[in-house]
Amino acid sequence: MINIIQNFHPVFLAFLAGIFTWLMTAIGAGFVFLIRKFHQKTFDSMLGFAAGVMIAASFWSLLNPAIEMSKSLGFFAWFPAGTGFLFGTIVLRIVDKLLPHLHLCFLDSEKEGLKSSLSRTMLLILAITIHNIPEGLAVGVAIGASSFGIPEATIAGALTLALGIGIQNLPEGFAVSVSLRRDGVPGFKSFWYGQLSAVVEPVFAVIGAFGVMWARSLLPYAMGFAAGAMIFVVVEEVIPESQKNGNTDISTAGVIAGFLVMMILDVAFS
Repeated sequence: MINIIQNFHPVFLAFLAGIFTWLMTAIGAGFVFLIRKFHQKTFDSMLGFAAGVMIAASFWSLLNPAIEMSKSLGFFAWFPAGTGFLFGTIVLRIVDKLLPHLHLCFLDSEKEGLKSSLSRTMLLILAITIHNIPEGLAVGVAIGASSFGIPEATIAGALTLALGIGIQNLPEGFAVSVSLRRDGVPGFKSFWYGQLSAVVEPVFAVIGAFGVMWARSLLPYAMGFAAGAMIFVVVEEVIPESQKNGNTDISTAGVIAGFLVMMILDVAFS
């Protein structure tokens, strides 16, 4: 199966992987038609799970391979990954500072970014879109890296990363759509906006794959960048949202569960 997959061009494969992660979000958002209400603890555990997957993916699928492949460069092995990581957090901080958005479970008075007259619904969608950009980028970078035949960056590892992100997108899509439904948005619109937030993932997956193939020497920096962007989102957005309502224990349990799932997937299938 892996041999067949390797016959695809990496950019096209990144696009397919991005479509998969978007589709998982859409499936999760579709549950809004079946479930109208849910306990806040369920919502917070879902966000915690997503955070755990993203943390584990950042290390096992991106930072660790970047450090390993840098050991042969004759320089500090941590430098490319560390530099990329720092740059990724800075870029996401700039986006977070400029783009108008509102995190789930936050009040209208807690809007972030530049002042805007956009509706609460659109601000919520933009917040989740910021979340999904690093995920798509990470998948694309990992798949692009696998095309070089580097032992530390395999196609199996890249696909495992896509699988892990897809798994956490399922409850995330549900959480977003039901949250919008709870704010009074009609059922179909809640589904539509819930899945729409992940449309950026195929786009940035292609950008990530094309970028690292175009400049192979920047590969460990790019992997660090994707990891830094994801960790910023986790710390700035996902974990605070998951603990906003005081359900810290269930949120923490979700983080641990998500981390374990992603770690096991990466070690078992890479």
